[in-house]
Amino acid sequence: MPIATPAASVALQGFELRVLHVPLVAPFTTSFGTETVREVIVVRALTSDGEGWGEIVTQSDPLYSSEYTQGAWDVSLRFLVPALLDRHLIAPHEIAGALEPFKGHRMAKAGLELAVLDAALRAEGRSFGAYVGAVHDRVPSGVSVGIQRDPAALVDTVRGYLDEGYVRIKIKIKPGRDVADTAAVRDAFGGIPLQVDANSAYTMADADTLAELDRFDLLLIEQPLQEDDLVDHATLARRLRTPVCLDESIVSDKAAADALALGSASVINIKAGRVGGYLEAVRIHDRCLAAGVPVWCGGMLETGIGRAANAALAALPGFTLPGDVSASDRFYRRDIVTEPAVLEDGHVRVPTGHGLGVEIDPVALDDFTVARETLTR
Repeated sequence: MPIATPAASVALQGFELRVLHVPLVAPFTTSFGTETVREVIVVRALTSDGEGWGEIVTQSDPLYSSEYTQGAWDVSLRFLVPALLDRHLIAPHEIAGALEPFKGHRMAKAGLELAVLDAALRAEGRSFGAYVGAVHDRVPSGVSVGIQRDPAALVDTVRGYLDEGYVRIKIKIKPGRDVADTAAVRDAFGGIPLQVDANSAYTMADADTLAELDRFDLLLIEQPLQEDDLVDHATLARRLRTPVCLDESIVSDKAAADALALGSASVINIKAGRVGGYLEAVRIHDRCLAAGVPVWCGGMLETGIGRAANAALAALPGFTLPGDVSASDRFYRRDIVTEPAVLEDGHVRVPTGHGLGVEIDPVALDDFTVARETLTR
């Protein structure tokens, strides 16, 4: 279901980029490290008809992917933003083509595209949800739980999120913190919707360990092997009863097509930043929907900007599994939008206002800003 009516062109006048340091409610630990402060780049597109906001979801270090904050900052200011400003008049669906000569840097490209999209849709008086084809007014909310001190601490943490109303639990795993942790959660909470996320922490040498997870009736195991691997994932998928879901391996619609052709995954996690933007994310959704492959919306600890966009994306018809679109207070005591996402009966509402449907809290934005640059025509 491709986007029926593309957004109109906007007259770009400039871009403002800010690096923010937003404290997390609690440390978030995965197989590749621990975050206590979310470092993120916020983008403001300046046009003749108003402004729009986007978010570059890189992290401070190149651990989840090869992209990282200072790299995204540099490539955006030196190459990507000037290329867009040279165009002056540009429609959101033309941005990917304009930036294609610059290899990689998908998260940076996605953040710039989103800011222009927000500006264009605000000018048209159209919501982002209506633009991408959302069919629901709210989406079920899952929560991603980092690796805890021990299985008992993990159970206590999961209990808190279940008490808050989250409808699906995802726990991070890594070698040595997998079977026992999963068993503890399953034993404590019975048949709750449960999945595990390895963030590429395993190899085929760990196949026996991963096969032990079959007994826990998981929704899926996410990205068990290397991020650049499709062939071994196909081999592993044939060995496991647990559905294999790909995350880091899916960097484009082409990568999704290859994974489906090889049988590397029976579920796909779609993250707009990872695939280069929300328009590419919609293309992957459409491909999987046509193939009967379920998708769900992953998270990158977004601020209220990216969280609003993710909620709209997750409201498309192919998103049949609860995603990581959690309430803002899962990660932040204070967000940078005036109305942060909240949990309502285990769901998050899809914003319906113009553009992304959220407004920036200028005081919070300034308080969290550690670097700021503006480029104009």
